[in-house]
Amino acid sequence: MNQEIVWEFSPVKDEEKMKRLQKELSIPFVIAKLLVNRGVDDYEKAKKFFRPSLKDLHNPFLMEDMDLAVERVLTAVERNEKILVYGDYDVDGTTSVALMYSYLRELTPHIEHYQPDRYTEGYGISFQGVEYAKQYNFSLVIALDCGTKAVDKIAKANEYGIDFIIADHHTPGEKLPEAKAILNPKKTSCSYPFKDLCGCGIGFKLIQAIQEKRKLPFEDILTYLDLVAIAIGADIVPLIKENRVLAYHGLKQIEKTPRIGIKTMLESAKKTRDITVSDLVFKVAPRINAAGRIASAGKAVKLLLSESEEDAKEWTTLINSYNEERKEIDKTITQEALELLSSPEYKNKKSTVVSSDKWHKGVVGIVASRLIETHYKPTIVLVEQDGIATGSARSVKGFDVYKAINQCSHLLERFGGHKYAAGLSLKLENLEAFKVAFEESVKHAISEEQEQQTITIEAELTPEDFKLDSSTSIFPKFYRLLKQMAPFGPQNMRPVFMMRNLLDTGYSRVVGEDHLKFNLKSVTNGMFFNGIGFGLGHKISELSSNQLIDIAFQVDENNYMNLVELQLLVKDFKPAKE
Repeated sequence: MNQEIVWEFSPVKDEEKMKRLQKELSIPFVIAKLLVNRGVDDYEKAKKFFRPSLKDLHNPFLMEDMDLAVERVLTAVERNEKILVYGDYDVDGTTSVALMYSYLRELTPHIEHYQPDRYTEGYGISFQGVEYAKQYNFSLVIALDCGTKAVDKIAKANEYGIDFIIADHHTPGEKLPEAKAILNPKKTSCSYPFKDLCGCGIGFKLIQAIQEKRKLPFEDILTYLDLVAIAIGADIVPLIKENRVLAYHGLKQIEKTPRIGIKTMLESAKKTRDITVSDLVFKVAPRINAAGRIASAGKAVKLLLSESEEDAKEWTTLINSYNEERKEIDKTITQEALELLSSPEYKNKKSTVVSSDKWHKGVVGIVASRLIETHYKPTIVLVEQDGIATGSARSVKGFDVYKAINQCSHLLERFGGHKYAAGLSLKLENLEAFKVAFEESVKHAISEEQEQQTITIEAELTPEDFKLDSSTSIFPKFYRLLKQMAPFGPQNMRPVFMMRNLLDTGYSRVVGEDHLKFNLKSVTNGMFFNGIGFGLGHKISELSSNQLIDIAFQVDENNYMNLVELQLLVKDFKPAKE
């Protein structure tokens, strides 16, 4: 059931501002439009946008409890206390642990790292983790990318005399845990200027504050920004303001001097130059995630902490094998879930909730995302085991799935997350009631627009714009500036364009499992365009050499065997409108 995608055209926000910016910066009008669409409407804003500066990072002590956190960490170091760095098992948690551990081990040898087992402990701080801290005499635990809702676990730690510092970005519950310090900009009492840092970003703000308190150079911690950039990409946080600065300089760090573990992962993915956020999301993040999904997230931390090429290659080989295994499991479960969704009971639903006692808990989040590609609805995929259903939720554009789940919290054992992704667990005896409650919650909150899969087109380009020997061509300067608009991500997505009246040459073909390799010709000036449409292979029958089409696409480069050429990333195509 591949739903037809609606093409939306972004409105012209302020044409006068666009023309003024075009003149001020001497740029093509289409670039001025893209910038104004993103709130970049004067020279100073453009300067900050194109040259993100580390000077624009906020003072970390503006975050509530930062002074308490820094004081407690430095006291622990001074007193030779044992410190446990604790993080979730996803990419954000894993990179957070690697960042904090590698920084603090320069200050003290009395430090270890710990990540909960996805299958025996579940998400976030666990009672087992607290017991581990007690058993091995840790007096301070720094919890990263988790902990904001761990009221009962922190209460147990307090009984044992173990202090917790929480550095998290997830939405707080009604009651906060009684930790020594809670660093979370989403707390209603926290006035930190930027609310959308990821967990690793908050970890970086903590080491930035410690560095400042120790009166040591800020430049010495820039090497940790490679980890922050990976977390920003993987956790799908808005790529604006402070995140843009951190990601921009993190990518520079990866290009210049990546830590050995990241370098070996990129080499194994055959990507060693011009690294983008997309490369981190699709080549690095799945490998890191695979360790926690198939085995133990601690193995990914070991890779990121590797100090020799030999160790890094050994860990990379192991993690690549986990990733291949994950792909096979993911494919099988997705097929089984799609079969379930063919049942009449799902036909008129506004939401999707599927479960099985045969599925692998480690890939349910990926499967939920896959199901949305074909059944465009807020989706939850659950694994039934030992009387409990545990799984992940993913959402559609604009819909707050966390809020919808929260309205069913009386049926849940635990849950956490944010607008577009969440984790949850419930007793099997409550599963049917939960399905009904979640469907009602979604039905009353979702709008018609949110139910419709859309592509937002920011500008129309013509074949003439790409013709290098034409006086009307905008392409050389346009593409150079387009590349400089990176890093791309939420709230600064890679722009989608439209081009009309193209013909298939007859050489377009399906490649891989379901990708469509385009070979198109313009009827207006005879130019040829190569493109790739990932996941569009099933639409090849809609191409014919006598049917004009319009395409929605992004502009990219294809780097193959060190040969770089322009490539259109085709998102969708339709019969041309007469």
